[in-house]
Amino acid sequence: MTMTNPEHAFLIILIIGVVTLATRLLPVLVFGRGKKVPDYILYLGKVVPYTAMGLLIVYCLKDVSVIHAPHAIPELAALAVVVGTYLWKRNTIFSVVIGTVVYMVLIQLVF
Repeated sequence: MTMTNPEHAFLIILIIGVVTLATRLLPVLVFGRGKKVPDYILYLGKVVPYTAMGLLIVYCLKDVSVIHAPHAIPELAALAVVVGTYLWKRNTIFSVVIGTVVYMVLIQLVF
């Protein structure tokens, strides 16, 4: 999709900005300032990140074949690097970036 005019680009940026602002303001409007956040929202805040990560892992590994070359070696190596770096540094972004780099190097240069 190409932008044909500046007005179209401006409209897209404006809509993205409004939606981003709405996601920041919605919790304040719903729960108010200084009010106690309901327990179920706190529970969701604890379990949803792990659920989303599990879903991403399943999605990324669903079509990997251990029977055909490269026998899931790049995927399993990258997964091990992500887990290892997370346990070492406790930094999710760092772990995902390093795991992605390892995977791309293995795919492009080795296999």
